[in-house]
Amino acid sequence: MIHENFTLLIEILGTIAFAMSGSFAAMQRRLDPFGVLIIAFVTSVGGGTVRDLLLGVPVFWMRDLVICLVIFLTAVLAMIFKSVEKNFRVTLFIFDSFGLGLFTIVGVQKGITADLHPIICVTLGTITGCFGGIIRDILLNRIPLIFRKEIYATACIAGGTLFLLLVAYTNLGYVFIQISTILLIVLIRTLAVRFHWEIPKFYDRRSDNEEL
Repeated sequence: MIHENFTLLIEILGTIAFAMSGSFAAMQRRLDPFGVLIIAFVTSVGGGTVRDLLLGVPVFWMRDLVICLVIFLTAVLAMIFKSVEKNFRVTLFIFDSFGLGLFTIVGVQKGITADLHPIICVTLGTITGCFGGIIRDILLNRIPLIFRKEIYATACIAGGTLFLLLVAYTNLGYVFIQISTILLIVLIRTLAVRFHWEIPKFYDRRSDNEEL
């Protein structure tokens, strides 16, 4: 019962984190309040919507108005306090990283509940964590983070894999495992940006010369 309540808390915190992320990204692009609200909404529910459609279950936010209310209030607060926040980029990174970690675990747990293969569970976690940000960036006319040089989806995969391993092969408390894997994802994202970790890229260098 405790871990079920904590899982619900994780989902709400993830919603807040991604709503903040979407709001600040939208304000960075100077969108009007309605645009900020739309970007906050799609960032928060995009990954979970794709996940639920793949699982063939009712889309979570369509049956839970609390989630919609949380997104609305978060977006409003973000707009109210925008004058206080001077560094949109840092704020966006912080909320996006925590949203990524929180929603990845939610997605993995949904896969476990559906009795799916561990690889599919990790995939669902990655989709839940990443797709909201992908939709956000596409709507804001930016190349999504997951397609750029930064380590993004890899952090979800590492965290989701650790989560499954700890659940299967240790006797650690479930809440402790949830917190540990969320923090791991945030840590990987932070270190990757701080030390410029990148996944090797494969492309034809001649294309760079042609663009020049």
